[in-house]
Amino acid sequence: MATSGKAILADRYRNKGTAFTAEERDLLGLHGLLPPAVEDLATQLARVAHEEDQKPDDLERHVFLRALQQRNSVLFYAYLRQELERLLPIVYTPTVGLACQQWSRIYRQEHGLYLSWPHRHRIDELLDRIVGDHEIDVVVVTDGERILGLGDLGVGGMGIPIGKLALYTAVGGIAPMRTLPVLLDAGTDNDGLLSDPLYLGWRSQRVRGDEYDELVDAFIDAVRRRLPNALVQWEDFAQVNAHRLLARHRTSICSFNDDIQGTAVVTAAAIAAGMGTSDESFDALRLVIVGAGSAGTGIANQVVAMLVAAGLDVDEARRRCWLVDRHGLLHDRMSDLHDFQRPYVRTWDEVADWDRDADGRIDLLEVVERCRPHALVGVTGQPGLFTEEVVRAQAAAVGQPIVLPLSNPTMRAEAIPADVIAWTDGRAVVGTGSPFTPVRHRGTVHEIAQVNNVYVFPGIGLGAVAVRARLVSDGMLTAAADALARISIGTADAGPRRLLPPVVNAPAVAREVAIAVGAAAVAEGLAQVDDGAAVADLVDAATWTP
Repeated sequence: MATSGKAILADRYRNKGTAFTAEERDLLGLHGLLPPAVEDLATQLARVAHEEDQKPDDLERHVFLRALQQRNSVLFYAYLRQELERLLPIVYTPTVGLACQQWSRIYRQEHGLYLSWPHRHRIDELLDRIVGDHEIDVVVVTDGERILGLGDLGVGGMGIPIGKLALYTAVGGIAPMRTLPVLLDAGTDNDGLLSDPLYLGWRSQRVRGDEYDELVDAFIDAVRRRLPNALVQWEDFAQVNAHRLLARHRTSICSFNDDIQGTAVVTAAAIAAGMGTSDESFDALRLVIVGAGSAGTGIANQVVAMLVAAGLDVDEARRRCWLVDRHGLLHDRMSDLHDFQRPYVRTWDEVADWDRDADGRIDLLEVVERCRPHALVGVTGQPGLFTEEVVRAQAAAVGQPIVLPLSNPTMRAEAIPADVIAWTDGRAVVGTGSPFTPVRHRGTVHEIAQVNNVYVFPGIGLGAVAVRARLVSDGMLTAAADALARISIGTADAGPRRLLPPVVNAPAVAREVAIAVGAAAVAEGLAQVDDGAAVADLVDAATWTP
């Protein structure tokens, strides 16, 4: 297909910049449009590193890298893979949260599909327009209502699908031209955005109920028609919609919710890895989760699935999990419980003699003292919630406390790792949602694992895509968790434990997770591939390298 030189340089997937050879420049009409020097990828990467080094802060680095991504996909992804551990917090959390807050001020160029409620009847047309003749493997979609721990950012939420898909490619090897970020713009209830003259979204309060579902249903129906083999990842939907939409569409399209299921898989794997290097077996686990919303109950569900696989019955496995919300420990005299919380509600008879405050709440400290948890998980967005008294109470009961303050961004973490290490005299293994530097305690350096979904969602997506899975099953998710836990235990270093492998190993982890997920899909009859196909070969064939 004949294409002008300018059109090629404007195509992020075909543009090689100064790496076009003299022969390619002759053939494609690029002489005069580029400086005469012909460079290899290594030289281009050195230039990118030099330019990035001049940026004054992480937000400016994020904007610079996004511009590179929009200009030259190969160069962007080669640089991201080369510097993955350092750039992860810049391309994604925590810096992406600031980028989402500033979205209407840092917007430069089209990237992704914006579907606003007024255009709900045109979604097929708009989807076809952006997809063109490309095939799409992975779609990440958000409505911007619950971005990280920052709340309703409206159209600014688009930064999340773009960032997640960057990691799908850099870590999971999904070809960038086969990905699609989507923002469902149902309005915003953020008055600051609605009054901002630079706000780029649909200026309306959020539509709710049937009107909201009409937009989401129209999107899913269009994807089923136009992209029947694509995986859809739900991202940063509010609690009121997250579980409901997953249940509504899970069997009609290959999809999963990363906040519920991805967070659950990586957290359960980290807990299993921590137990695997302690003096007690995983099936002895006692777990307290603070934050009984979508993420917290998702973690509990995944841990229960793994405990059942380890030999416990479902009821006993659920009893190993205590969930604490803003009103205290969940029990059956509470009103306004959600259906997804009910499997973890304790009976009043069980807790009647526990200490309560004046409003009848059973607080976190009382729960920890009573339950003696091996693992303490926070997904609340409430900084400082894991107090010294709480952590010391956990450490008094178990030899190796597993402490996971997972809320993002960094300022929302339930505890600071250095404090946890000090309060437990160096016995705790700590994992956080955002990156923290290693902690030195009494001459020993403690690595702080980033319990980041990047260890699992690229592999889940790659595995599902490689075998063309019809849906993402619970068995596939458990296979992902088991694979990550096994890798984590198998690569344990001598000295203080880190719960997960270094982030630099994430691409290798993604491959192993993808093989496990694909094999589970084949075993469950959910794959659309030949019975004799080797899953590892299918995964490798589906992997793109910059």
